[in-house]
Amino acid sequence: MTGLSQIILGAFLLSIVHASIPNHWIPLVALSKSEKWNEKSTMGITAIAGLSHTLSTIIIGIIIGFLGYKLSDSYSFIVGVIAPSLLILLGIIYLILSFRENKHYHHHSHEIHIDDVNPEGTRKKTTAAIILTLVISMFFSPCLEIEAYYFVAGKLGWEGIISVSIIYTVITIAGMLLLVWLGMKGVRKIKSHFLEHHEKTITGVLLIVLGITGYFIR
Repeated sequence: MTGLSQIILGAFLLSIVHASIPNHWIPLVALSKSEKWNEKSTMGITAIAGLSHTLSTIIIGIIIGFLGYKLSDSYSFIVGVIAPSLLILLGIIYLILSFRENKHYHHHSHEIHIDDVNPEGTRKKTTAAIILTLVISMFFSPCLEIEAYYFVAGKLGWEGIISVSIIYTVITIAGMLLLVWLGMKGVRKIKSHFLEHHEKTITGVLLIVLGITGYFIR
């Protein structure tokens, strides 16, 4: 497997896990029902929220990836050893957080609280105000694990950076749209409870694996 193929596979797996996080789509399903949005409006609002979230992540990611690209020209040790090591370290941190959260109350850094966007009396809010709240909330919660992965992708130059950006955007928005649509259809068999309580564990393990394989990406 080539370096680009490994980068693409890693970005794909991280994006799938990221898009499946219940706190990214369950609040949208709840808002859709409480505000009585139709399916077309809900899908549009979901796409806008997802795009806002991916946009901030990509902006920061491009900067980080460009830094990795520049460092790869002169400091191969930093990008070839330090970058994968950072992924492994981040993975370990996620596992520690997961262990702590399993003992206490679950919380996710990307969480959209229903109370924040749908407080008592929300029916008096306009749809535009709700959308604005969602956009701001999602924009200022970039995906940390993808940001770190950009540094590894930077070793392959703009090809790696652009590949991660495209895959992350498409998978995240498509995944959110699919899960919100299923939620609107009343699909109760989606095992969101498992992901809600083990998302950090899954992400941590995945980051460690990607970090280890990162040592072999050239």
